[in-house]
Amino acid sequence: MANKQKIKGAEALLLSLIAEGTDTIFGYPGGQVIPIYDHLYHHTDRLHHILTRHEQGAVHEADGYARASGKTGVCIATSGPGATNLVTPIATAYMDSTPIVFITGNVPQSLMGTDSFQEADISGMTMPVTKHNYLVTRVEKLADIVREAFFIASSGRPGPVLIDIPKDVQIAETEYEPAAGEALIPKLSMKHPTVQLRLEGEALERYKVKAAPRLEQAARLIAEAQKPLIYCGGGVILSGAERELAAFADLVDAPVVSTLMGLGAVPADNPRMLGMLGMHGTHAANIAMQRCDLLIAVGVRFSDRALGNAETFAAQAKVLHIDIDRAEINKNVSTTLHITGDARVVLELLLSRVAQKANGQWMQQARSMMEEYLSDELFEPRKILRQMAAIAPEITVATDVGQHQMWTAQHFPFLHPRQLITSGGLGTMGFGLGAAMGAAASDPAGRPVALVTGDGSFRMNLTELSTIGYYGIPVIVVIFNNGTLGMVRQWQTLFFGHRYSQTTLDRGPDFMKLAAAYGLSGARVDTVEAFAAAFKAAIEKREPCIIECMLDIDEMVAPMVAPGSPIDSFCLN
Repeated sequence: MANKQKIKGAEALLLSLIAEGTDTIFGYPGGQVIPIYDHLYHHTDRLHHILTRHEQGAVHEADGYARASGKTGVCIATSGPGATNLVTPIATAYMDSTPIVFITGNVPQSLMGTDSFQEADISGMTMPVTKHNYLVTRVEKLADIVREAFFIASSGRPGPVLIDIPKDVQIAETEYEPAAGEALIPKLSMKHPTVQLRLEGEALERYKVKAAPRLEQAARLIAEAQKPLIYCGGGVILSGAERELAAFADLVDAPVVSTLMGLGAVPADNPRMLGMLGMHGTHAANIAMQRCDLLIAVGVRFSDRALGNAETFAAQAKVLHIDIDRAEINKNVSTTLHITGDARVVLELLLSRVAQKANGQWMQQARSMMEEYLSDELFEPRKILRQMAAIAPEITVATDVGQHQMWTAQHFPFLHPRQLITSGGLGTMGFGLGAAMGAAASDPAGRPVALVTGDGSFRMNLTELSTIGYYGIPVIVVIFNNGTLGMVRQWQTLFFGHRYSQTTLDRGPDFMKLAAAYGLSGARVDTVEAFAAAFKAAIEKREPCIIECMLDIDEMVAPMVAPGSPIDSFCLN
């Protein structure tokens, strides 16, 4: 009781964020969050605030920060249009299971429901794309709500949580008592649909007993398999199960394929790694999926871009699905056996039950399916990305969405988890620049982050260049400029009779002049040698810059499987 102090709600909010380990906030002030920003003025020693140029940029930056660091991101926006600008990036975080706590201001409770200036029901709007959200009506509940929000955002399958705080709650007084250690873990009902306790201590022992029958069944399936294949997704990275997965792959002697979000869980130079699966998956990954007799899926959600034709997907295989989210089980693919649980915990338990296997012939067969997709062009994406990797193999790479995203997934050899930051589930154009900034801001060493983007995607949130310039955030922007909305044009070429309706981008801007306008260095290149020189210089300077790579308008992503077709039926090789 002696530690209690009487403070304003806005102050209680900030102290609660600090208690949760928050060090960086991304946001944009406005009328209904002025009290929060007023109190933030006194906490700049502990809370670094990055002022963005748009609320959407703020969320993508918080998203990139969370994905790169493994921490929970924090974003602040005002009511009305400030809050509604968050909806798309919240949905982006939700689809990719990114832990972010969103703090929005709202009009005073006395004005709610009156169509007052900049009033919007943001908690209602975002309910379908958040793990949970709150409308704070009593200031004395605010600190507990913040603790709950952080716990929910980061526990189980991570995801975004929104806290909407009316202005009158921000300025009301309350008694605040600091919390630390176990006191930060809220006492939530286990009936809460979003709450999953961390598996440790007694909870882990109970889980072992409950899961034992399914673990034994899994061990038998693996023992019987002659052509096992491991399919890893973002859940492996979120659980920190990379070592366990590598040990498990060696134990069962199986090749590994990955989702887009799972790239980096197994290093690209691991001989078991066959690459990404799906519409733009590698030849080896797609063919192996269709020939395996046991599919061991770990932390994946079986999206349509990965499945192709669901009826023909892995038709010869039994399916063992391991995932923390029960809702993903049997949703898109029927399983032979499933184990609901954290990927790292389940793999650890399987390692102690599964006998060493030898599937040398199957491994050799899988590796023989690897193909190199070459082009006659002297300057094309594969060569650019290979140069990037040769110069800076450990660099974090963010992407936008489109052809450049798939080229990056195919040709940049990711060596560790959280090295790729991209929008997988929602496919959000305009995501990349903010995400790259957030990833860079999460690194105390100030190491550069590369953004691989397209001229279409980059236009969507390029105003954040001013944020990059002001804070000196070391993002190297690599623009693949083919003068078109490339992925749409590729589909128009292959499936719509070359009818290029509204995809040509011949209306500027000049990206080099744009770089200069924002005080950034820039280079326009059309040879591999020129790109390498510009990229090396950017790495050495550790300063933000733009490198514009001039590509042919008809450059395509290969391989490709037509939508709805079996994944071993390539329409483009």
